[in-house]
Amino acid sequence: MKRKLCFKLTGILLTGAILAGNIPVKAITSAIGYGQGTQVNAENMPLGALDFDEQYRKYGAYATTPERERIIITFDQGYENGYTAQILDTLKEKNVTAIFFLTGDYAKKETALVQRMIEEGHMLGNHGMTHASIPLLEEKAAREEIMSLHDYVQENYHYTMQYFRCPCGEYSEQALKLAQSCGYKTIFWSGAHVDWLTEKQPDPQQALEKLTKMAHGGEILLLHSVSATNAQILGELIDRLREQGYTV
Repeated sequence: MKRKLCFKLTGILLTGAILAGNIPVKAITSAIGYGQGTQVNAENMPLGALDFDEQYRKYGAYATTPERERIIITFDQGYENGYTAQILDTLKEKNVTAIFFLTGDYAKKETALVQRMIEEGHMLGNHGMTHASIPLLEEKAAREEIMSLHDYVQENYHYTMQYFRCPCGEYSEQALKLAQSCGYKTIFWSGAHVDWLTEKQPDPQQALEKLTKMAHGGEILLLHSVSATNAQILGELIDRLREQGYTV
C-alpha cells in the first residue's frame, strides 16, 4: 500500500497553522519554495528551521543538527518502490550512514532491507505504526502509534529506535511532549525537495543543482527512497556536499 501524500506544498520550513476539526496543527513543509521567498541567514540556513529549534528543542525536537559542519541524510520509508537497495549500495560505497524512518507497514514487509540497514550501520527511526497524524489522535492512541512500532522493531530486529519523525510533518506542542515522554527525540528537516511523486519525478540534473544550492551546515536533509531521481543522483550529491566542505 502506497504512503499517502500529505505534504503541504508551501515552502521550506515555513511554520504555519491549520485547523483539523478543533485541533490546531502546525506543519513543517517541504522544500518546493526554496529560493522563492524562504529567508536564510549568512550561512544559507533557513530561518524557519532555526526558529523552530529555538522554540522546541526543550522537547527534544530539531529541524537542524547543532554540528554545523555536518549534513545528515534521512529517508522516509513509507513503502518500497524498488530503489532502496540501490540507495544502500551508494551509501555503502560513499561510507555514509543515514537515518531511515520506518512505518509499521515497511518494518513488517521489508525485513531484508531493514536488516541490511541495521547491519550496514544505519539508524532506524520511528515514523509511526500506521503513519497517522499524531496531533489528531487522543493521547492513548498517539502513544500507541509510536510505541507499538517501537516495540515491534525491538522485538523483531533487536534494535531500539530513538528518533521519531511526525507523519506528514504535522505536529503540535503536545505531540512533541508526548514523543519526548516516549523516550524519543523528534527529527524534522531543514532541506528537502519534491521527490515523492513517483509518476512525476524531478529532473535529475535540476534536482542535483537544487539540493547542492540549498545545502547548509547543520542541515537535516529529507529524502524519500521511492524516488528514482534520488537513487540516480545520491552518489554525486554526496560528492558535491563533501566538496563544499561538509561532513556527510
